[in-house]
Amino acid sequence: MINITFPDGNIKAFENNPTGLDVAKSISEGLARDCVALELNDEMVDLNAEISHDTNIKLITTRDEEALEILRHSAAHVMADAILRLYPQAKLTIGPAVENGFYYDIDMEPVSEEDFPKIEAEIKKIIKAKLPFERHEVSKSEALKFYKNEPYKLEMISDLIDDGISFYSHGDFTDLCRGPHLPHTGFIKAIKLMKVSGAYWRADQTKAQLQRIYGTAFFNKKELNKYLNFLEEARKRNHRKIGTALDLFSFHDEASGMAFFHAKGMVVWNALLDYWRKEHRAAGYVETKTPILLQRALWEQSGHWENYRENMYTSIIDEDEYAIKPMNCPGGMLLYKTKRHSYKDLPIRASEIGLVHRHELSGVLSGLFRVRAFHQDDAHIFMTPDQIQNEILGVLQLEERIYKTFGLGFNLELSTRPEKSIGTDEQWEVATKGLEAALEAYGQEFKINEGDGAFYGPKIDFHIKDALGRTWQCGTVQLDMSLPERFNLFYIGKGNEKLRPIMIHRTVYGSIERFFGILTEHFAGKFPLWMAPVQAAILAINDDLVPYADDVKIKLENAGLRAEVDDRTESLNKKVRDAQLNKIPLILTIGNKEKQSGNLSVRTLDGKVRFGISHGEFLARVLEHIKNRKLDLNIFEE
Repeated sequence: MINITFPDGNIKAFENNPTGLDVAKSISEGLARDCVALELNDEMVDLNAEISHDTNIKLITTRDEEALEILRHSAAHVMADAILRLYPQAKLTIGPAVENGFYYDIDMEPVSEEDFPKIEAEIKKIIKAKLPFERHEVSKSEALKFYKNEPYKLEMISDLIDDGISFYSHGDFTDLCRGPHLPHTGFIKAIKLMKVSGAYWRADQTKAQLQRIYGTAFFNKKELNKYLNFLEEARKRNHRKIGTALDLFSFHDEASGMAFFHAKGMVVWNALLDYWRKEHRAAGYVETKTPILLQRALWEQSGHWENYRENMYTSIIDEDEYAIKPMNCPGGMLLYKTKRHSYKDLPIRASEIGLVHRHELSGVLSGLFRVRAFHQDDAHIFMTPDQIQNEILGVLQLEERIYKTFGLGFNLELSTRPEKSIGTDEQWEVATKGLEAALEAYGQEFKINEGDGAFYGPKIDFHIKDALGRTWQCGTVQLDMSLPERFNLFYIGKGNEKLRPIMIHRTVYGSIERFFGILTEHFAGKFPLWMAPVQAAILAINDDLVPYADDVKIKLENAGLRAEVDDRTESLNKKVRDAQLNKIPLILTIGNKEKQSGNLSVRTLDGKVRFGISHGEFLARVLEHIKNRKLDLNIFEE
């Protein structure tokens, strides 16, 4: 007798060893048709896997999040099968499921997106046949014999131990794979090939270059169409395209991975920093600045030389080795040590907009999202042990306040000690428990990310959510008991004894360049009025009215607004259209009527036009809107 325990605690007995499919059928035929896999004692297995002992199970249906990865891994096999049918000389390597889809790396003749329709047509034949996925376990020698003409598979098998090597087959196609897979190919209801790129075997540039073919798959066409629409909207919001169109920033080969910010981009940049400074002053921070080039000995003392050397740029100056800082922390340690501190001085909240450099491989550089030079909005908080919870709570509340100003939600994640780390077990335990206690007091749900902390301490990461629902890791809070010890930092306690401070590293924007890019896509270039590079475009309907338009511009600029006069010899409709394309929030049309009355006609980006607005009313509304850093562009709505 086999007793099966379900997630809700119910238990069901079976006389013979059932498969997951048998269990599903015992409940209902509808459930059985919807099941794709089985979670057996926290291990995902095929639905037809036999259950041989009393156990806990969870039936995975097409509605479960876990099912998508199984679907996409199975789709990668189906795509590989279709490619081998069309390109028999192709040699397969690996084909994993990844976020939002799957890929397969294949040694084959070059293909392009123009070849996708014929590959997809072959895929549809395989899906229509509803071929079962079948698992076979073989010995290492059998696996090597089977793949004797497949060099990449042979290399992978050679790295495996001779225990539980498994193949999966559907129809005439067989692949080396751990699984699990769908019951049959017919479960793949919607699939699309997305792109093709080059990839080196095992990411080694000395080895063969492969064709990496990406695709995505869903259990229904509605979800696929939803995803494709999302991609189209994301394409429209691409910050690199918007940055070029709005004259915000650019990249040049002469400084690969390092952004050049244009005059209009600097307006947005300074708006971000002005707001950041305002909030930090209110939260009791002081602002500091440290050099970007520091001696090797400092980086050895901090632990960066041992743990981060491969990402650092170095130089020899006067026969001494220096490194361009990849982080601001060591400089902050030196600042702390410039004078003697008492417990009465703590906490010290020292912020810094620090320019850092990190060597990233050229293949991963991506606009403002992944660069080699960027500014971190760092802060280092030095405190006593009894101040830990309040200081972390203060940081969490500050970050929440700033993100809400931009209309960004967020999730929290606590990352624990990684394999490569410094500090004692006791220090890590104290630091991790300190972060957990602060998070619990904060009251928002968080998840644990095991082993992904910084090398010097555990951390809390903020994953912000943009207008498209995408998440980005930006802010971070790291509790560090190791660097204060390495740099022999101390403060004088109440009993005149030397005590070791505890330190928080934290960022809000993270990388200001990256946050700039995120906001560009979040707002689709339609920055809130307080951030907009040009807040008002003044359009004269003819050349005679340009001098009056210039006078209006002076009035607006004297009030603190950023305004431009469009004095081109173009039609009014073209000027309006161009101002809208440039995402200018306020478009003022100047005609004879406006000149005579002294009033304004104002068009906003929502397409609405308001006539007869006095200069006084216009400035009062606009300046109040800017002062409160409102997000909406409906400036004249009550």
